[in-house]
Amino acid sequence: MSPIAVDGPELNIGTSDTYVLLARPKIDPTQPGVIDAAREAGVSPEEFAGPGDVWALMYDEEGDGDGFELPGARDTEADAFAEQLQQALAAAEPFTAEAGNFLRLDARPAGADWVVTAHVTPPEGEEDGAAARTLELGALPAADLLAALERFRKDLG
Repeated sequence: MSPIAVDGPELNIGTSDTYVLLARPKIDPTQPGVIDAAREAGVSPEEFAGPGDVWALMYDEEGDGDGFELPGARDTEADAFAEQLQQALAAAEPFTAEAGNFLRLDARPAGADWVVTAHVTPPEGEEDGAAARTLELGALPAADLLAALERFRKDLG
């Protein structure tokens, strides 16, 4: 999956080097790359960009990034995942949270931080041949995680 500027709701968990990003990208039909791709496809840039309702999971580990679309994923499922994370963080005990069968987060408190491990599983038949990955997201500040979740849920709203 090529990098896409995400203008829709996004939940980024991790650091600048290692992260998972659950997003509903909105492709800008005025971008030169989109215009060129639309021309090649024989459609208008607006038609090529589409309604921006397809969810994607992107991830990176020290420059070795990839991602995939999540066919059938809906806003309500993304919101339920974010709510599950908020509740687990508030409980302040080790937890596992799952977003469908494509993302599982294992987390444990470490002072004011959470040590988070992400398990990413591409959907069956993923054409890019992406393999399941485990990413150590590191110790993430609890306040930053909660703020990101609140922002994400507001953007979904």
